[in-house]
Amino acid sequence: MKSFYRMKAIMVKEIRQLSRDRITFGMVVMIPLIQLLLFGFAINTDVRNIPIAVVDQSGSAAGRIVTESVRVTQVVNVKHQFSTPQEAERAIAEGDVRAALILPSDLTQRAMQGRVLGQWIVDGSDTMISAAILGLQFMPLTDLDFEVRPVVKKTFEVVLYYNPTQRSAINIIPGLLGVILTMTMILFTSAAIVRERERGNLELLITTPIHSMELMVAKIVPYIFVGLIQVVIILGLGYWIFNVPINGAISQILLGTLLFISASLTLGLVISTIATTQLQAMQMTVFILLPSILLSGFMFPYEAMPVVAQWIAEVLPATHFMRVIRGIVLRGADVIDLWRDTLWLAGFTLIGLLVAAKRFRKSLD
Repeated sequence: MKSFYRMKAIMVKEIRQLSRDRITFGMVVMIPLIQLLLFGFAINTDVRNIPIAVVDQSGSAAGRIVTESVRVTQVVNVKHQFSTPQEAERAIAEGDVRAALILPSDLTQRAMQGRVLGQWIVDGSDTMISAAILGLQFMPLTDLDFEVRPVVKKTFEVVLYYNPTQRSAINIIPGLLGVILTMTMILFTSAAIVRERERGNLELLITTPIHSMELMVAKIVPYIFVGLIQVVIILGLGYWIFNVPINGAISQILLGTLLFISASLTLGLVISTIATTQLQAMQMTVFILLPSILLSGFMFPYEAMPVVAQWIAEVLPATHFMRVIRGIVLRGADVIDLWRDTLWLAGFTLIGLLVAAKRFRKSLD
């Protein structure tokens, strides 16, 4: 009986301590809630609304009918109309669209003769996207009404760029770089300020002439080199072991990766200024990691997510880096072609440093 009372006292103490720790108590509720919502609503392998371009060289009513027939499948979303295939290829390389439908000038004659009507050119680096487009190559076109129209065995030809063999490793390994950097970079710096506080070093930092912004920058610079080492390991082994092509310039890969490493480290610093213990910092890091992995496009296509999930994904650095690293490594693009994502990563780093420095100054008051 006495043993029971002793254990009861400890259990009551733990419950009270947990109730006082608002961040930990919030994580107890939020982590399963976020996982439920992510897996229940955001994760969807049924790909829809893939952004595509159409190059209608026929300029005919048949071309408009074919374009509308493809659009109403809801598998694709016609985002651009180009006049030449070269423009469409450029849009695919820049990541503006994931595929393009090329309709030739003799489209009407092809339809009457029962020949293939056109050609899809597809960013094959994402196997789910390419599989969805491949499903359209035999789609029936009953709206094309001609007096003599033989049965067409195949409606469209499909050409897969960047990954013609549909090897999943080609898509996964560059994305894995984003996941690993997210995990390690945020984890390294999320406890940076908290660790100084718990070790009693914060008072010493206060008495030094170093400014808040200087401290924030000094905290992240050493870990930049750690991140670059991880980049060399992942891409190097991916190239030598899994034959993942590296089509982009090394300088572009380095620049894009530096932007993402800086953004992830500053996000960790912001967490470190919010958390009061290393346990809280770990919990908040896990809270960030879950959506970063599931919503970034690493495992599931961005286009398959509902709109609300896409809004959340756009806030996360991992989402933008997935586009950048896959665009550079697989499609041979550069940071200028992917300027929207690179600009966002740079802006996130700057704002994160300002917020972390501001919150650190507040902690000194």
